[in-house]
Amino acid sequence: MNKSNKIAHLFAQRSDFDRSSAIWGNVTSLAILATLAGCYSNPLSVDEQINHLIHSGSKSVGGDTLSPKPPARDIANETSKTQDEKQPSSVNLPAALLTYSPADEKRDVTERLRRYALAEGLTIENAEHAAEALLAPNPQITTLGIRDAFRTAQASGREYRNAEDDFVISAIRLLIERHLWGPRLFNDTTLGIVGNGVGGRFDHTLDVVNKLKATQQLPYGGSLEAAWIVRATDQLRESATQGYNSSSSLALSGNIPLLRGAGLVAQEDLIQAERNLIYAARDFERFRRDFLVSIASDYFGLLQDRALIANQLRQIWSLQELERSTDAKVKAGRVEEFELGIASNRVQSARSSLLSLIDRYIFAIERFKIRLGLPLDQAIAISDEMIDLPDPEVDQTRAAELALQYRLDLQNRRDALDDYRRGVANARNGLLPDLNLAGTVTMPTASGDATGGLAIQPDEVNYAASATLSLPLDRRIERLNLRTAMINLERQSRDYAVARDNVVAQVRDSLRAVDTARLQLRLAEEQVKINRRRLVGLELQKDTIDAQTRVDAENDLLVSENDRDRSITSLRNAVLNYLLASDQLRVTNDGDFQPLPGMPGAASTPAPAAPEEPKP
Repeated sequence: MNKSNKIAHLFAQRSDFDRSSAIWGNVTSLAILATLAGCYSNPLSVDEQINHLIHSGSKSVGGDTLSPKPPARDIANETSKTQDEKQPSSVNLPAALLTYSPADEKRDVTERLRRYALAEGLTIENAEHAAEALLAPNPQITTLGIRDAFRTAQASGREYRNAEDDFVISAIRLLIERHLWGPRLFNDTTLGIVGNGVGGRFDHTLDVVNKLKATQQLPYGGSLEAAWIVRATDQLRESATQGYNSSSSLALSGNIPLLRGAGLVAQEDLIQAERNLIYAARDFERFRRDFLVSIASDYFGLLQDRALIANQLRQIWSLQELERSTDAKVKAGRVEEFELGIASNRVQSARSSLLSLIDRYIFAIERFKIRLGLPLDQAIAISDEMIDLPDPEVDQTRAAELALQYRLDLQNRRDALDDYRRGVANARNGLLPDLNLAGTVTMPTASGDATGGLAIQPDEVNYAASATLSLPLDRRIERLNLRTAMINLERQSRDYAVARDNVVAQVRDSLRAVDTARLQLRLAEEQVKINRRRLVGLELQKDTIDAQTRVDAENDLLVSENDRDRSITSLRNAVLNYLLASDQLRVTNDGDFQPLPGMPGAASTPAPAAPEEPKP
């Protein structure tokens, strides 16, 4: 029989081994552990705690901020066969193994384009038919208005989901930090065997120690620990004892700093985590507003592309009429044949431009579907629905005041100054001497108690107390840390001043952009009127003018129409960018644009007065 089997055999042979006492002690230990855990455990689930923190963080920002509740991600349970590979394989074939099939230059390119367009729900035979099908309503495919785009982007947009995750992670970090500041339970069981040899004779001792403890950090530094220690010892070789020795003790200990590490510096991580949740709530709300402006800009760009296609199609129809009339003149011998070539060449050039516009529009639609989180193979169309965005009537001084009051990102920077000031104070605390108080109180039980170690003897209390003073003879690193904290504070103060000035400059520029876009739109509309009157005049003189003059007029009208549509898009974007720059833009909980009082469709309730900008 080997030594391990012999030890187990000797231990099992204890005829009067008091198993009932051991079981009673273990059951009692588990009962106390369950009681402590039940008193401390939060009845809410982890997800409910996270949602509660997110809601409180959003509520603290004020206004109609959204409290997201992201759905459970099924992807968290997905596994991959290659996820543990240290060297994942790559697919990168040499050129000799690749193939390329050159196309026949005489192929029907229109047929290829027709198949591409079918993916977007368009049935075409040529460029003109493609444009007509694109501009006409199609009940067979999904049509999105701008408000539908807003809601879809918030419901399924990947960028939006990432922003939600950032907010959730901030709440999780705060939960972790709060947990560290609550009572924490631990249970350690140690099984050891010791052999002492004297003159070739070995005495074996089996020692079982179970330590159930609860720790608590103190709000102004230090910690407390309460532990129940149960110990059972058995001399395996001494069969005369026919039993084991057991004892238990209840120990209370603590360590409290009085100088360095004392005060609110002990809560630095918790304070920062609490503040970071507010910062995350502001960042998330700011993202929602910026995301709406970005989606609206893409939507306006699609409408602009549709308008350019409509303008190009109109020009093709007009040039085709010119081509037909010029052909009739050539056949009648009234003009030279090169005049027909000018008209026909311009028609073909216009068709080529139209195909390029359609291709750009299809690509823009696909990118828009990616941003909305829609499948690429889902055909969608864009409606002409629009939100009312009147020009703001405000001067630059007032616009800057509003931006300084409302900008959430600037508020984060302003509050970050307090974080750096707190960092300087904490660094100064590190220069203080160490003066720590420590104490321990232990209530033991009688050695060899057969009741499982439950008979506490309060009349035999042991205690110990100490005070330790450590003079700051070497604080060079702490002084350097203090200097670093002061430099960081000064730099953060400069960065805040730069950010504040940038906000003022940005909102002023956005306001100027509104005025510039409005003026450009007026000029473009006037140019369209002039060029249309010019064409009407040329139409009255069509028998006396040449084809080049008419083509030049058509080109000028097309350019002015395109400039007008670009100016319309620029004005819409400029108004939204002003609302974003001044942080007056508001987004509903479902992701829609919320009109402000004074805008068409806004609620009649007046907005509350803005608070003054806090001093940094």
